[in-house]
Amino acid sequence: MSMESLPPASRADVEAYRAERGPRHLQWSPILLGAFAATAMSFILVTFGASVGLGVTSASPTWRDASAALWILSGIYLILQAIISFGLGGYIAGWVRNPPAPGPVEQIEQADGLHGVAVWALAVVMGAVLATLLGAASLSRNPSAATSARTSAAEPLLSYELDRLYRAGRRAPNIDLSSERAEAGRILLTASSHDGMSTDDRTYLIQQVAGATGLAAADAERRVDNVIANAKTAIARSRRSTIILAFSVATAVLLGAIAAWAAACAGGRHRDGAPLPEWMVHSNSLDRRRAALP
Repeated sequence: MSMESLPPASRADVEAYRAERGPRHLQWSPILLGAFAATAMSFILVTFGASVGLGVTSASPTWRDASAALWILSGIYLILQAIISFGLGGYIAGWVRNPPAPGPVEQIEQADGLHGVAVWALAVVMGAVLATLLGAASLSRNPSAATSARTSAAEPLLSYELDRLYRAGRRAPNIDLSSERAEAGRILLTASSHDGMSTDDRTYLIQQVAGATGLAAADAERRVDNVIANAKTAIARSRRSTIILAFSVATAVLLGAIAAWAAACAGGRHRDGAPLPEWMVHSNSLDRRRAALP
């Protein structure tokens, strides 16, 4: 039903209701500014964390010696950087946004909070695009990471185990073991399955290692058994770190939305010269008291 078809009295009531609620449109300039700021701050903090070792996604052998405490600490750092980054973006959006029309405080805070959530959503999309572009660029610069029929998905994860498996004192320099390594990597991945590596695969792997390295059958069997045990440990650690990373990312994104909403409301209060919420006032008063102590 259009406004023209309504009676004059009803039309006046609708217009008064709309005037009371205020405009509902989003201001995209503050949202874009806040999203760019949140993405930049997140990139800086994540890069800093990775540089000091707070990362659980490294494929290098160093993560094998990392403890569960380091993985948990890395996840906590990921959550904290998300709160800081999205909080910064939300505060900027709430503070820069044009002052709304006079209305109830609750509605103004809801509008500010929605701008903070919009900053959060846009920053998440921008971060995902940036991560995808960086990943694609790193793959294009590393020809060895390209997918081919002679490589295996196990190569980045079990590269050290494969090196130990085919280590030999004497070998002709023109021998290429890429196909053998790829096949052995796929076999080693089955070691972490529910049924484990089959007897036929183990026997075949022993024969392959003995033929490629020149070891005796007994020595090749011991080497294969040691590598299988190490591969199980490496795959288990990788799974645990992946679970911690996934949980940390999900928690960071969820808490980032809350931080962006709260920070946008705080930025809107600063913009309008209104008093801060009680929990912020209490926190600021405690900080001032601590600073005044000798």
